[in-house]
Amino acid sequence: MDSFNSAAEAELRPMLTECLAVPRWVDAVLAGRPYASMDELLKVSEEASADLTDAEIHGAIAGHPRIGERGRGKSAAWSRQEQSGVDGSQADRLAAANAAYEDRFGHIYLVCATGLSGAEMLENLASRMDNSPSDELRVVNRELTKIAALRLQKLIGS
Repeated sequence: MDSFNSAAEAELRPMLTECLAVPRWVDAVLAGRPYASMDELLKVSEEASADLTDAEIHGAIAGHPRIGERGRGKSAAWSRQEQSGVDGSQADRLAAANAAYEDRFGHIYLVCATGLSGAEMLENLASRMDNSPSDELRVVNRELTKIAALRLQKLIGS
């Protein structure tokens, strides 16, 4: 925690943005320093991300690759790790499910994929298809909060 607490804001801002691309969240996490523990940092993160606006959610998911696809940069490397449960045999099913989800909601399907198999992600996606668009954005908000917490732990651990 010491290096995180003492790092220059300009150094941390892009790394935090890779955790959750919401400027208001980044500002809140930076403003909370110094943190006595990881638990304290995660509490501030959760509080700051708990009630994202629709625009913030859409902005945050814009940088995430679709489940089963690969992106670029640090967050893409994290996405590959998080999506490690997806194997090539599910690529066609995931592509079709992603397309149906995007047609329904107008944005990519996002789930905290860490520890989930491809089959579990497909099951989760299917279970969310009956949500209203506003309810689904709240689900996506919760998933972004989980992803941010995991990425913060990776950031501090690295």
